[in-house]
Amino acid sequence: MSDWMVTQSPGARRRPRALSPLREHLRDTFWFAPTAAMVAVFLVWLGAQALDTAVVEALQEERDYETLDELVRFAEDAKAVVNAVGSAMMTFIGVVFSISLVAVQMASGQFTPRVVRLFVRSRITKATFAVFLSTFVLTLLVLTAFDSAGDPRAVTSLPLVQAVLTLCMVALSLLLFVLYVNATLRLMRISQVIARIAAESFRVAASMPAPTGGRDAPDLGPATAWVPHDGRGGVLRDVHIARLVRVARKHGVVLRLIPRIGDFVVPGTPVLAVHGGAAPPRSALRRTVSVGVERTYHQDLGFGLRQLADIALRALSSAINDPTTAVQALDRIVQFLAALSRHPLDAALHRDRRGAVRLVQPVPGWAELVDLGFTEVRTCAAGSPQVTRRMLAGLDDLLLLAPRDRQKPLLRHRELLRQQIAHTTPNPTDRAFALHPDRQGIG
Repeated sequence: MSDWMVTQSPGARRRPRALSPLREHLRDTFWFAPTAAMVAVFLVWLGAQALDTAVVEALQEERDYETLDELVRFAEDAKAVVNAVGSAMMTFIGVVFSISLVAVQMASGQFTPRVVRLFVRSRITKATFAVFLSTFVLTLLVLTAFDSAGDPRAVTSLPLVQAVLTLCMVALSLLLFVLYVNATLRLMRISQVIARIAAESFRVAASMPAPTGGRDAPDLGPATAWVPHDGRGGVLRDVHIARLVRVARKHGVVLRLIPRIGDFVVPGTPVLAVHGGAAPPRSALRRTVSVGVERTYHQDLGFGLRQLADIALRALSSAINDPTTAVQALDRIVQFLAALSRHPLDAALHRDRRGAVRLVQPVPGWAELVDLGFTEVRTCAAGSPQVTRRMLAGLDDLLLLAPRDRQKPLLRHRELLRQQIAHTTPNPTDRAFALHPDRQGIG
């Protein structure tokens, strides 16, 4: 019988935690952070401009023209600095953009095209672009606030606070530039990329619903209605779990997601099965299923393993021939599978606040995750004893951690690897060496 997971215990009275995919979608975009930062800096500039105007008006009311004259001279010096900052900031932006393109191109060619998402999701990269663009916009706004009148009595605006704000933004830009270069250089190292993929995968695993304590899944009975996918074709990125639970509770039905997160969905094919009543109206289910052109980490338990396996395969190809990288990818594959070795899998039950099952979401099973992590790497590893030794050590570790009912796929891969080595390595000494488990591969 399949293992099951639920969002909360039946006796809980709290509403299900909202799991809106909006935040994850925004993290996968590059326009939101710079746009929000430029809007924010415009609002801050309005406040600084009002403060500058208030200072000038106060000095004119007090007839403190000597102080005003000094501030006018300071403003003229500040204008030259702001002009220089505005000219240099576009060059800075070009440098950052060039570094990003080179890093993305190198990572895509050396590791796998799917790791480009790490650069897109990088917070420091977005923050750097956002601050640089905001600083450039701020310099343009500050330049419009300078008053050409030379007489202190006729001055209506002196961007003093605005000039100080611009200098602060420049200092922040320089700091972020140093952090950005450091972060980009780290992401160009394969060990850092693999560690980042593993961290994202563990975050997905940690967000999975908690088990009910071994209770069996309810009998849903036959499907009473089907909800077809009426949007564009593409990869199922995620679903709005909280909204689907609310819709199912409101209409007194149970919804079952048919495709798994990461599956390609064809328009017109069923995406939801309805149990216990008629299908909810289309308007209620609008924007509950998100389809895109590529997979995301959000709710996709197998995406991290897919990337790690791709990196290992690319490293074992004849063009690159880097078994050490494959061993590093296997380290994380074994670590991730070890974390899930006793976790309920196969499907997730999401309940409403009264404890009734309202949404059944399929997730990869244990055998599927093991196959995803080892099958393709195993078929390419026969000629690399470093990889075979590491894989055998990893399988042995997983056999110690996994319960008895989950050891079958591990034993199957161990035996298939032994047969493959026996077929490709006729020399008994080399064969014995390749079949010796070693967590470092070869030292």
